[in-house]
Amino acid sequence: MAHVVTDNCIKCKYMDCVEVCPVDCFYVGDNMLVIHPDECIDCGVCVPECPAEAIFPDTDPQAEPFWLDHNRKYAEQWLNIVKKGLPPSDADAWNGAPDKFKEHFSPKPGED
Repeated sequence: MAHVVTDNCIKCKYMDCVEVCPVDCFYVGDNMLVIHPDECIDCGVCVPECPAEAIFPDTDPQAEPFWLDHNRKYAEQWLNIVKKGLPPSDADAWNGAPDKFKEHFSPKPGED
């Protein structure tokens, strides 16, 4: 079992979760983070740290199988991130916005 990052991270990318991860399993994209499911030890310490409430166990209905595949795919393409960076200046405005994946997901890698 692992945790996955879902669509509410898009354009929020707060990165508080990165600071507490004991195994450094977060990877950074242009406008969201993902968790490598093969590296995640399912400790769950990242869940309460996420202001966007975008992290779920892969068994949670909100995680859907799509998110496990999405996290795996992009964790294999993006850079590993081990420290918190600056979130976008408009992150709070995007928190909870609808249809973020369909309208705003970027497959581009981010910077650590």
